[in-house]
Amino acid sequence: MTTKLTLTVEKSVIEKAKKYAKGTQRSLSEMVQKYLESLGEPEIINEPTPKMKKLLEKIPNNTPQYTDEELDNIRREYLEKKYL
Repeated sequence: MTTKLTLTVEKSVIEKAKKYAKGTQRSLSEMVQKYLESLGEPEIINEPTPKMKKLLEKIPNNTPQYTDEELDNIRREYLEKKYL
């Protein structure tokens, strides 16, 4: 099943793409579909980047761990102080 898609692209890019599609005897829609199909699934990164490692090093090891209930209470208290 195909569905119509509206894109906003610079006019010069569209003209160039149409000319390329015509030269390859394909439609612009076919070219866009083939490109989108080639993207596949995003890669999941398990290792932190060097920048993330630097940021993680700045977090003290003794940071308290809260339960969801404790976090809800902290948030509620903060909002009460701020708005009441």
